[in-house]
Amino acid sequence: MNVKVEALDQHKVSVGIELPAEVVQKGFKRAVARIANQVRIPGFRKGKASRKILEMHFGKEAVEAEAKDIVINESIEEALRQEKLVPVTTPEVKDDKFSEAEGASFTVTFVKRPEVELGEYKGLEAKKENPEITDDQVMAQLKGAAEQNARMEKAEEGAELKKGDFAIIDFKGTVDGKPFEGGEGKTYPLEIGSQSFIPGFEDQLEGHKAGDDVTVKVTFPEDYFVDALKGKEAEFAVHISDVKRKQLPELDDAFAKSISQFETMDELKAAVKQQMQLQAFQQAEEAYHEALVNQAVANAKVDIPQEMVEQRIDEIVEEMKLNIESRNATMDDYLKNIGQTMEQLRKNYEKTAAEQVRQGLVLETIAEKEDLTVSNEDLSMEVYSMAHQFNADPKDVMKVIQEEGRVGMLVNSVLRKKAAAFIYGAAKKAEADKKEAEEAPKAEEAPAAEKKDDFESMTVKDLKAYAAEKGIALESKAKKAEIIETIRQAESK
Repeated sequence: MNVKVEALDQHKVSVGIELPAEVVQKGFKRAVARIANQVRIPGFRKGKASRKILEMHFGKEAVEAEAKDIVINESIEEALRQEKLVPVTTPEVKDDKFSEAEGASFTVTFVKRPEVELGEYKGLEAKKENPEITDDQVMAQLKGAAEQNARMEKAEEGAELKKGDFAIIDFKGTVDGKPFEGGEGKTYPLEIGSQSFIPGFEDQLEGHKAGDDVTVKVTFPEDYFVDALKGKEAEFAVHISDVKRKQLPELDDAFAKSISQFETMDELKAAVKQQMQLQAFQQAEEAYHEALVNQAVANAKVDIPQEMVEQRIDEIVEEMKLNIESRNATMDDYLKNIGQTMEQLRKNYEKTAAEQVRQGLVLETIAEKEDLTVSNEDLSMEVYSMAHQFNADPKDVMKVIQEEGRVGMLVNSVLRKKAAAFIYGAAKKAEADKKEAEEAPKAEEAPAAEKKDDFESMTVKDLKAYAAEKGIALESKAKKAEIIETIRQAESK
């Protein structure tokens, strides 16, 4: 096989491939065998019909097309391996010659994966926060829980509407003296100060009482999602039928019992503080890891083809579409509600998509340079983590991945996570961490069996730090038992 690569521009290449006649001849033999095994012809056992018989039944063109498919696809794969080229767009094939007597020649054109020039990705430093949850933060969380459990009760006679109150209203709106679609409602519960209606609407109800009739005048925003109403002045006839106010429960032992398994408010506070502290540590750890990866990405040089950005936008939009459809809505409904076209939506995600593509390329290049690989155990852990996240059976998750041809994407995802974990493990320790490590008493090395028991007694924060030090990739939302199992599997290799 003769291969010639020609650069058409910075990212697009043309690969010319020439094959001798014997390769084409073998391709025809394999095509005949493949077709014969797929069809039944009267008078012949399956797989035994000759080329002449197949050509009589299906035509010479069908046999030649099958041979072309075999020869061209296999030779393209071989040429790409030989030239170390990775297409990021579907290769376009133009064949000039395909003959059993003269051989074959064809040209393949595609956008190739760009080269990445890595900068520093080892020995990086980033600030690592050590957050402490205060009692005031705990109380704010509990007050939020009280808000969610508040009762709506009728306000006292003659009570004037104020922010936080609910006005039960009937309303009818007009523009230029004419009613418009969606401008009328009955017994609508409107929270004053929620800004859920047109700007200025709620403000004009403040100070009014149940039984009042109010004329509200507003102007629709220029970016309103209904084109016909953009910038239009509207007038609403509003009748306030009732005023209701939130009655917050007392933050006492009875409240603690009503929303949790705890008997006292002190027990609930302690549990909430512990949970908030754990979340704060996890967020700080994730922020630290993100800062390190961002540094490694910023230190690298790579020119990204626009085609890769567009592909990532396609994926983002598809994910959005699936999410929207899961709520029994459509993408058209969503675009109408936000007042944007699909083109505008795609433009919004262009920067995010470019950043994600850049990060993926840098991490994949680091994985290649450090000879990082993905084992079956790594894939199993990733599938288990995905199943846990979506509350699904791991076997079902793997089945979907295989059916949709996403195994390669799964492998790349795990590889990128391992590259990120490598960056964490190779990072410099912050001065506070160094001091803590130096001051800590040095324990004698424990036998391997005892180390497993040590993991059980470690906190999630310590386990994550241990995994990062060893370059072991963890799912950010993994539970303690899952983290321990991941570490043990990695260290048993």
